Formats: sequence, C-alpha cells, structure tokens
Amino acid sequence: MQNTQDYQSAFVDYLKNFSKIREPKNLYEPINYILRLGGKRLRPVLTLMSAEIFNCDYKKALDAALSIEVFHNFSLVHDDIMDAAPLRRGQQTVHEKWDTNTGILSGDAMLIMAYQLFENYEPETFHGLAKLFSKTALEVCEGQQYDVDFETRDDVTIPEYLKMIEYKTAVLVGAAMKMGAVVANASKNDQDGIYEFGRLLGIAFQLQDDYLDAFGNPETFGKQVGGDIIENKKTYLYLKALDFLKASEKNQLEQLFTVNLEDNFEKIETVKQFFTTSGSAEATQKEIENYTNKAFLVLETLDISEEKKVLLKDFGSALMTRKV
Repeated sequence: MQNTQDYQSAFVDYLKNFSKIREPKNLYEPINYILRLGGKRLRPVLTLMSAEIFNCDYKKALDAALSIEVFHNFSLVHDDIMDAAPLRRGQQTVHEKWDTNTGILSGDAMLIMAYQLFENYEPETFHGLAKLFSKTALEVCEGQQYDVDFETRDDVTIPEYLKMIEYKTAVLVGAAMKMGAVVANASKNDQDGIYEFGRLLGIAFQLQDDYLDAFGNPETFGKQVGGDIIENKKTYLYLKALDFLKASEKNQLEQLFTVNLEDNFEKIETVKQFFTTSGSAEATQKEIENYTNKAFLVLETLDISEEKKVLLKDFGSALMTRKV
C-alpha cells in the first residue's frame, strides 16, 4: 500500500497530462485553471486507495479518480455561479476571472469529460462506473437544490439537514471509494461495503467542516472562520442550538440569522457563544464521532485483511481530527 502523499503525487502528475492546451481556448482554459487550483484531492486519493485495498494496482484506477475530481470541480464551478462567490481556494472563481456564460459552458464540458474517462475501461467496468456515476451525479444535484431551498426556509429539521449533506457531499465520497472497488473487480458485497464506509465518513467529514467553520483556527483552516455564520447558513450547529436553547435565547439566535452586518465580528462571537453554552458544539462533536464509528463498523463486513482495515481506520481518524 502507498501512503496518502504517494497517491496525491501520482494523481497530480496524471492530472497535469490531462490538463493540456486545447481549442477553443476560452472553453478549456477555465477547465485547466480550476483543476490546477489544488484542494485536498481527497476524492481521487480515496479511489486510488480503494483500488489497492482490493488488490489492484492503483494506477489502473487513475482514470476513475480523475473522473471524480473533474466532476467535483465541475460542481464547484456551477456552485460558485449560484452563490455569486468571488473566490475559490483563495483565487478568483471561474465566472469572475472569465464570465458567467464561460463558467456555465466550461462546467458543462467538464461533466461530459468526466463521463468520457470511463471509456478507457473494459465494457463491464465501464458499465459499473457509469451506472454509479449517473446515480451519484443526480444525487449531488438534489443535495445542491436542498441547500438552495434551505436558504429561504426557517423550518429546516436536523434529519433534512443530514440528508442534504449526505447528497451534496457524502455520496461523492462513497462513490469515489466504490469506483476503486469496481476497477479492482471486487465482490458486490465489498463494493457496497466500501461505498457505505465512504458515505458515513463523508457525513462525518461535512459535520467536521461545519464545526471547523465556527471553531477552527484561522491560520490553519484555510477559509474565513465564521463564514457560515456570516452567510446565515442553517448548519447542524445552528439547528442543534435551536433544539437546546430556551425560547428567549432561541429567538435571539434566529434573529441574528436574519441580518447581514458590516462588522460581523460581534455576530460571530455571539453565535459561537450560543453554540457553546447550549451544548450544540459538544453535540456536534459527538455526532462526528458517531458517524465515524458507524463507518468503522462497516469495515468488519469487508473481505480484506486486518492490516488494511487498520489503514482505513487510521485514515478516517486523521480525517476527523484535522484542523483544515
């Protein structure tokens, strides 16, 4: 087995060969730009790791890993347009650097290119990958729609929120791992099991992201701490606080999430205080641990060595204790 850095390095090298100059420039330059902006490369690394977990040379899974990364970045390009976001990974978003029409069209091309990469596999593997990809891509769109809907609703429930992050984030993590298993021609039980492991870990990952957004270290988090609070996002922390707070405090928190201020420092600090004193911050950490442990239980159903189960547990644990 390789380590995470080895998978990242191999993937980035493969990505460089994929990101070549093509015509028309105004279609392909934005694609190369977003793909080269970096990021954690979490999903392609999971695809490569999963292939090796099931006794396959990880290099055979590079096209599947690239497909996942191209699709993920396609969704970011379109999400940024919908959110009118000026920055992505500290750089201009595609629609800001070029324009909205370019962002839409380049994003569309990326979705097609993601599918195209499956053509490099044998028919049976192609079919398995394409079927999984279609299901996952549609679920990601559904998750994005839920997220948009929640912006104008004041009655979002915790089960609804968990479903939204499952579709918007976690299913792609699950699919990334299952793709590695499909390329490795693993059994159906192992393909489904590694998907479930990834899905549960993906939910824990997003809850951890929500927590770090409020309580992370600004120097290591990589994004503005308190961004979700500024944008009035109804995260797990917020919804759990509403469950725990007394009526007067609940009304105060709800009121804070209806305003946009020039100076958000006081708003962020007040909201964080509510999250802490209500017990919401602690409850969120427990839920992160809960989903992580559920993921680890799934590993017991997989037909792999104990050594490989430990590797996956270590990876999951590192993911849940990250500061970025």
